[in-house]
Amino acid sequence: MTEKLSLTELQLIIRDSLYLALPDMYWVIAEISEIKENNAGHCYLELIEKHPEEKNVRARAKAIIWSNRYRFLKSFFENITGESLMEGLKILVKTKVEYHELYGLSLVITDIDPAFTIGEMAMKRQLVIKKLEEEGVFSMNKEIDFPAVPQRIAIISSKNAAGYSDFINQLTGNSSGYIFYTALIETAMQGTETEQGVISALDKIALNSDLFDLVVIIRGGGSQSDLSWFDSYNIAYHVTQFPLPVITGIGHDKDMSVTDMVANRALKTPTAVADFLIDCVTGAENHLIEVSSEITDISRIIIEKNRNRIETSGIRLIPLSRIMISEIKDRLSGNIIEIINIGKEHIIRAGLAPANQESRLVSAVKSFSSGKKSVLERTIQNLTDFTTNALDRNNIRVAGLGNTLSILKPENVLKRGYTITSFIGRILKKRDQVKTDDLIDTQFSDGVVRSRVVEKNG
Repeated sequence: MTEKLSLTELQLIIRDSLYLALPDMYWVIAEISEIKENNAGHCYLELIEKHPEEKNVRARAKAIIWSNRYRFLKSFFENITGESLMEGLKILVKTKVEYHELYGLSLVITDIDPAFTIGEMAMKRQLVIKKLEEEGVFSMNKEIDFPAVPQRIAIISSKNAAGYSDFINQLTGNSSGYIFYTALIETAMQGTETEQGVISALDKIALNSDLFDLVVIIRGGGSQSDLSWFDSYNIAYHVTQFPLPVITGIGHDKDMSVTDMVANRALKTPTAVADFLIDCVTGAENHLIEVSSEITDISRIIIEKNRNRIETSGIRLIPLSRIMISEIKDRLSGNIIEIINIGKEHIIRAGLAPANQESRLVSAVKSFSSGKKSVLERTIQNLTDFTTNALDRNNIRVAGLGNTLSILKPENVLKRGYTITSFIGRILKKRDQVKTDDLIDTQFSDGVVRSRVVEKNG
C-alpha cells in the first residue's frame, strides 16, 4: 500500500472500523480498579479482569458514565445493594465501545445490574467462610478462654471515629467506678487501607500480648459497603490466629461480617462492647462477694464446731501434761549424772594422751626424714648423670659442625680446584651478569687472574 495517511486519518479509520464491527451494546463483567467523579458529574472508571486464583491483571479498559446517566445509576445501585460504586467491586454493566482520536478506546456505560453485584458479594463472602472452615481455623479465637476480669484492653480503631469516643466515654463513665486500662492502635477502618491497617495493628498487639487481656475492634455505624471491608479473608484469618480473645463492635445492626463471625465475641456497637466489658467486671465482683460470703459462713460453722472440742481437749491435756513433765524431769536428771561420769572418764584418758602422741610424732618425723633423704640423693645422682650425657652429646655435635665449617671455608674450596669469578667486586652466578669486553677477575687458591670477555656461549 503506497497511500500515506495522517495520524488523524488513521484514527478515524480505526474508529469507523470499530463502529462497524461492534455496533451493539454488550453486557460486560469487570472489577473496578479506579473510580473518579469530576466537577461536571461525569464518572471515570478503570475496569480490569483478574483470574480468581491470580493477582495479575488479564485485561484493562477505560470506561465512563456520563453525568446525566451517572446520577440515576449511582442512586439506583446504592438503593438496591446498600453498596457504593468503589474500587475492588465486581459489577455487570451494559456498555457501548467507542473510540476517540485523542483519548483512544473507552467503554460508555449505560446500565448496571445490581443483582449481579449482590450475588457476587454473597458468593465471595461464602467462599471466605468456606475457606476458613476448610482450614480448620474458623472457631479458633472462640476457643480461647475469656478473662474473668477484662481490664487491660487493646483497641483497634480510628481516634476520630464517633464509635471510639462512645466506647471510651461509656467505659470510663461506668457507674461502678471500675478502672479500665486502654491502648489505642490507630488505623483506617474503611477504604482500601482497612485490611493492611487492621492486620498491622493486630501484629503490633501480638508482640506485646502479655500487656493485654483482650482486643477490641470498633468503628461507628456506616453503609453496607463499609461493612464489606471486614469480610476480608486476611483480616478474619489473623483474628482466628490471634493469641488473645477478640471482640468486635463494628456498628452494624443488620448483618455480621466474617470478622464478626470468627471473633471470640461479636457485639453490634462500640457502646455494646463497653457495656459487655463492664458487665464482665461486675459479674466478677459479684462472684467474689458471693465466694467471700460463703467462705465467711463456712468458717463460722467450722469454728463453732471445733470450739467445744478445743475446750474438752484442753481439760484432758492438763493432767497428761503434768505427768509428761514429771517423766521428762526424771530423764533429764539421769542424763545429767551420766554425762558427768562420762566427762570424768574422758578427762582421765586425756591426761595420758599427750605423752603417747609425742612419742608417735617423733617416730613419724624420723621415718619421714629418712625416706626424703634417700629420694633426694637419688634425684641428685640422676641429674648429674643426665647433665654429663647431655654435655657429651653436644660436644660431639659441635665437633662435627666445626669440621663441616672447615670444609666449606672459601680457601679450602679453592684448594680443591674450584674458582670464584667476579665483576667489579660482585661474584658472578649467571652469564647474563656480564657482556662482551667486560674485565672479570677469577680467584684461584694461589692468586687472581683478570681476563676480558670475548664471547658468550650458551
